Amino acid sequence: MACLAVAGLLLAASPGVGEEAVSYVVTGDAIMEPLVGGKGDPARGAALISDRQRSLCTLCHSGPFPDAHLHGTLAPDLTGVGARLSEGQIRLRLVDMKRRVPNTSMPSYYRIAEEEGRRVATAWRSKPILTGADIEDIVAYLTTLKG
Repeated sequence: MACLAVAGLLLAASPGVGEEAVSYVVTGDAIMEPLVGGKGDPARGAALISDRQRSLCTLCHSGPFPDAHLHGTLAPDLTGVGARLSEGQIRLRLVDMKRRVPNTSMPSYYRIAEEEGRRVATAWRSKPILTGADIEDIVAYLTTLKG
């Protein structure tokens, strides 16, 4: 049931702003290079994490974010994730968690759904859920969560 709820909410969120996903290289369990030039902005990443209409992170995850009463319990707590995972490991999990855990309910935020053979709403066709800049902002924020 939770998977259906996540899928339904994804249709309500806004797709990446006209951005098509760029190619990336997976090395081991990480994407070492940023998807866009330079590091992301941790402040924007923090705002995206808490945005239940765009990233949906707090729908499933809890952590040191505002509105704790709205945090989910379906996925790991993100407190201290920056101490547990490298920047590249966090990036791969956001870009395509299905590569690590094929049956995960976590969306692949940077993959094109049609490539996976899934039907998607017209607004989402050929677009990632989040832009490369969005992903980098979230990575920049999550890497600050050390304890």
